[in-house]
Amino acid sequence: MEKNIPSNSATERMDLYPGPTMFGHPKGLMTLFFTEMWERFSYYGMRALLILFMTAAVADGGLGFDDKTSGAIYGLYTMGVYLLALPGGWFADRLFGLKKSVWYGGIIIALGHFTMALPGIFHMLGDSGVARVGLTALDTNSFFLGLILIVIGTGLLKPNISSIVGQLYPSGSIKRDAGFSIFYMGINLGGFIAPLACSAVATVDWHLGFGLAGLGMVIGLVQYRLSGSNLDGYGEEVAFDTPEKKREKSLMVKILLGIGAVVVFLLAMIFLGFVQVNASVIAEWSGIVFLVLAYAYLLYVIFFGGLNSDERKKVTVIGILFVFSALFWSGFEQAGSTLNLFAERFTDRNMMGWEIPAGFFQSINSLFIIIFAPFFGALWIWLGRRNMEPNSPLKFALGLIQLGMGFLVMYFAAKIAAAGDLAAPNWLIFTYLLHTFGELSLSPVGLSLVTKLAPKRYGGQMMGVWFLSVALGNLFAGLIAGEASGGTEEAILQMPDQYKLIVMTAIGAGGLLILISSPLRKLMGNVR
Repeated sequence: MEKNIPSNSATERMDLYPGPTMFGHPKGLMTLFFTEMWERFSYYGMRALLILFMTAAVADGGLGFDDKTSGAIYGLYTMGVYLLALPGGWFADRLFGLKKSVWYGGIIIALGHFTMALPGIFHMLGDSGVARVGLTALDTNSFFLGLILIVIGTGLLKPNISSIVGQLYPSGSIKRDAGFSIFYMGINLGGFIAPLACSAVATVDWHLGFGLAGLGMVIGLVQYRLSGSNLDGYGEEVAFDTPEKKREKSLMVKILLGIGAVVVFLLAMIFLGFVQVNASVIAEWSGIVFLVLAYAYLLYVIFFGGLNSDERKKVTVIGILFVFSALFWSGFEQAGSTLNLFAERFTDRNMMGWEIPAGFFQSINSLFIIIFAPFFGALWIWLGRRNMEPNSPLKFALGLIQLGMGFLVMYFAAKIAAAGDLAAPNWLIFTYLLHTFGELSLSPVGLSLVTKLAPKRYGGQMMGVWFLSVALGNLFAGLIAGEASGGTEEAILQMPDQYKLIVMTAIGAGGLLILISSPLRKLMGNVR
């Protein structure tokens, strides 16, 4: 006689998924894996070209901007990607639902890339004899409009696709972390392939590179739609089934339309020339404004947020590490700006008669993450079993010091460039290796630490504050690029000193964090 034998394993019960599975994980994970991979393909493919296109001469198909302006635009763009993730998550939770937000966000991203690619069609027509009237203005306007669309689309897609991954696993599932590890592998696969593909195509025409990035997003959307049944029951549209909820929906739609109308009006004023924009000034003031807002909010939560003494101490730790996080990302995110320009201008890229596109170097970080992330995960576990694992502030310090060591390598490379010679590619490769080690020491630790330190009723808001530190780091990276990228003869001679300053700042910040790690550890209470 057949009997039902109850399982004694709690973990087995926690990992029973209601939908289809693949290799022991929900099948929807594969849908999200490939969607994220192609979205990251589009993002990193365009990012590899962004500052190179802005600084390239008009005669070479670029925009001809100086380094300071290009760096400021780059910083504002990368900051915007992180900042709009906050309202993107809010509207998804309260209006669109997660799945539709990912869909709409992907469509807007693809439109942004194709908008940037549009002048390429006119260029080809112009090359065949058609008068190229107003193409410079078309290049500039389509470029900025495309960037704005990509920022909006990424703000809708990026936070919500991660949220759906979390929903796939029941509470307490031991496979959740493994699922996120698989998901993040998609990020790095896209980040590795995209700069190679888009940079190669961009050697023919910049706009073809942007178009290929958009095509990647379209491929991601197609497979997202075709395999969408794997996500049935997850991230569904918000139900407005009561009069109160319907009124709430109406209000949110009005707010969204109002914001959209204001943005469209401002953009029209800018594109029509009625409002002049200085990207450098906006970038500098944005950094000040968002830094003040972040700390004003943290102080409000600490003193007026109804926290107990232990919670106040933990929020204080978040506020202190906020500065070190912004410092780290302001150095690390120079990969797409300062270091990208160094590869273009001062690196010997000749290999057997073929010149390696500068954007190829943007793949190195993702490749190193794929190789070394499992090693770092195993290392922390090995040290933890022996009670030797460094605490979170010390891991932060380690990340900053490795970042500084990477720029120390670039200091010597910059001295070669200042002497009038081209640096070997090995200098950049070794820099990216050290920066990857720094990222693996700091980035996952910061995200995990905030979830542990944040008071329960402020969990989402504290994570938003933390992403603001990343956004500010991206902004500052762009501003630094305007000064340290060697755009003039005088700037080339000053490059070694600029890199030396970054080295001293990063290693000094890491050393300071080591000194205060013990007091911080006490403020963290039961959080390690």
